[in-house]
Amino acid sequence: MSDFPSSKLERGTIIAKTGIKVGKNYAQRYLKNKISGKKDNDGQFHSDNAKEVFKEFTKLRGTALKIAQGMSMDQGFLPEEFAEVMSQAQYSVPPINKALVRSIIKKELGGYPEQLFNSFESEAFAAASIGQVHKAELKDGRKVAIKIQYPNVRETIGSDLAMGKTIAKRFIKKGTNIDPYFDEIKTTLLLETDYNHEGQQIDLFNKRFSGLNIEIPQWVQECSSDKVLCMTFLEGRHLGDFIKEKPTQEERNHFGQLLWDFFHEQIKGNDYIHADTHPGNFLFTYDNKLGVVDFGCVKKFPTEFFSDYLQLLPTHLSENEEMIRQLFEKLEVLKPNSRNGDKEQEYFEFAKNYGMVFAKPYRENVFDFGNPEYDKMIRHFTKDAPMSNEPRGNKHFIYTTKVHVGLYNILIKLKAQVNTANSKEVLREVLGDESLFV
Repeated sequence: MSDFPSSKLERGTIIAKTGIKVGKNYAQRYLKNKISGKKDNDGQFHSDNAKEVFKEFTKLRGTALKIAQGMSMDQGFLPEEFAEVMSQAQYSVPPINKALVRSIIKKELGGYPEQLFNSFESEAFAAASIGQVHKAELKDGRKVAIKIQYPNVRETIGSDLAMGKTIAKRFIKKGTNIDPYFDEIKTTLLLETDYNHEGQQIDLFNKRFSGLNIEIPQWVQECSSDKVLCMTFLEGRHLGDFIKEKPTQEERNHFGQLLWDFFHEQIKGNDYIHADTHPGNFLFTYDNKLGVVDFGCVKKFPTEFFSDYLQLLPTHLSENEEMIRQLFEKLEVLKPNSRNGDKEQEYFEFAKNYGMVFAKPYRENVFDFGNPEYDKMIRHFTKDAPMSNEPRGNKHFIYTTKVHVGLYNILIKLKAQVNTANSKEVLREVLGDESLFV
């Protein structure tokens, strides 16, 4: 096989072998425990199998590593040790070799690194699902980050998703139409591989958040292409490294507040939303700003959908079951005439209670995401969804959920205490309801 397998056969073989091997491991362990009546160290077992999956997904990169990112964010759905290993897909993927980096830069920018930059570090300082990042210095002295896309990423999205769809159909209810979800993911992933498009999103967010305690890099268009992205370098540390420094509660609250307010500010005017909320995309800077470093997945949701989605908050806060039911039907969470049948009622109760948990922070003036009971609630609803073999909801829920769940997971890991006053004001303005939260 090639270093970067691009054919459907090559990639399918790797995925199949990995699935069979890990599946066999879990089956053998289950039988062993059943026969012996003993349980070994679950944590180490989950970690070892996750490392096997991550190793093989790293060979594939692209869509496969996007799946690994998703695994790392599924709080409560996967064993914690498994998710911890998968979190490497956020920013710690093994880099491609230096010769290949040079050839990509030459092809995309018309010159080798030493011709284009004052300095260029050949060792990548970060690497994730579709590209890796190098430090460099421009001829004008500016320090920059150069993101280089892995070979074959764009070309393999279609075949990877086709395989993913085939596998998914084995686990979902017969007759369920999952095409809209996969089409939405494909459209978004294809846009993520266009680095010129990402540069435009960087410009958009820079104009929008300049002057606030949010630090956005500047796009350097003259040193960019659709497969190489040049932007000014931001100093800072990711969530894991920040927590290892044992920050004070005040420091945790400060960055948690910046995150909370950053996402609520984006709601204004139904504007563009940063929809890739995982720890690898945020930096806690040394001058106490929140750095945002990846703009490949930025969404502008249809007005009607986004309005209905936001209306879920006040209806849950008021516990208006009739309105909640109507919105769920409109948003395709429930089937029409959802009062018919025990299954629909079961799903309604689950979805309603899930919404109540996510609305909980807005009931308080200051909400403590470090409360272990709240963490348990989130994990419970993530893990124990009824009818999990029947995907529900409008296709746009893929990314609103990614934003919402991702934000809450980061705040829980931060153990941040967040003041909700500004977010409530934003929502009152957007929803046109001055009585909200009063």
